[in-house]
Amino acid sequence: MLEAFVLGALGQTSLVLAGLLAYVTTFPPRVIGSLAAFGAGSLIGAIAFDLLPDAEELASGQGALWLLIGAGVFVVADALIERLTAPNEAAGSEGAAAEGESSGGPLGIVVGSIVDGVPESVIFGIGVATGQPLSIGFLFAVWISNIPQALAPSAELVKSGWPAVRLAGMWVGGVLACGIAAALGFAFGAVERAALGARMSAFAAGGLLAMLTNSLIPFSYERAGAQAGIWAVVGFALALATN
Repeated sequence: MLEAFVLGALGQTSLVLAGLLAYVTTFPPRVIGSLAAFGAGSLIGAIAFDLLPDAEELASGQGALWLLIGAGVFVVADALIERLTAPNEAAGSEGAAAEGESSGGPLGIVVGSIVDGVPESVIFGIGVATGQPLSIGFLFAVWISNIPQALAPSAELVKSGWPAVRLAGMWVGGVLACGIAAALGFAFGAVERAALGARMSAFAAGGLLAMLTNSLIPFSYERAGAQAGIWAVVGFALALATN
């Protein structure tokens, strides 16, 4: 179980590193938007080439249900995050409104990153429990794909005045949640891996689609403009080329 926890957390450590990178250097809004668009395209590729094919063994009704569950979890979690942070971010929200920016976008992307990472980590844990060989390439791909997801919202939160300790604590919490999810996946490893993995893949796909629609794509277009479309296709094309 410890091995599963370590693997689940390890795949998400780039969230913390990329988040803190926002304090080291300043990125222009257009660069942040382009990174977010690239991440959006990569995630669309992950949905199309990895998650949905893994969920194909489910009956169509079950697959649709788990897609909706994933979307629902993201929407509810996003709403709760906005409600909990609204009083503390009042001043920052007023400044963002004056600049014509959406204050909820960055935190929505954070929620989406965790909603994505938790099912991935559960699948890691199930694989360890059932003796499946670890794919270093897949683990590395998960680690790399988290960088633009963390860097873009972190840069915005730094801009709104978040201290480094608070930002790091938020991302560390996400990493620990994914480690715990992997340990739980290990605990449920006696359950047929294929069936549980398919459900988790559909769940992650639904959460990602909701996050892309509500947060990451609007976030990228607001900051990168027409270039966002190009960078999204670059991300998708890279996912296609490496599939």
